[in-house]
Amino acid sequence: MAQGVITKIGREKLCKAHAGDITLPAITQMAFGSGGVDEGGAVIATTGEEVSLRTELLKKDIDSHTYPITTTGRYSVRLGKEELADQTISEQGLFDAEGDLIAYKTFLPKGKDGDMEFIFDMDEIF
Repeated sequence: MAQGVITKIGREKLCKAHAGDITLPAITQMAFGSGGVDEGGAVIATTGEEVSLRTELLKKDIDSHTYPITTTGRYSVRLGKEELADQTISEQGLFDAEGDLIAYKTFLPKGKDGDMEFIFDMDEIF
């Protein structure tokens, strides 16, 4: 079962932005990693205390974003055929323009063949 959370730093930034003390930086990148499962293959639970992916493999600029409903931002990234070819992906994160991990998700491993493109979406739900 996938585990996702807005991180503590993400919640702190939202709180300060709502109070008018900061301007909220945009989500600009999505990262992919292989550290979302334990040695037995079970999905590692998220805590919200994460500041980075456990085993980051690649970080890319966001390709696009949409609002499937008014309280959800959906961020999308396309991985080309050569990107993460023959790798297993089991964690994903959204980073803001200041380089902070804002949302983090772990899930069962997804293998990526070298002749395939993948599109990854990640929702930030409020």
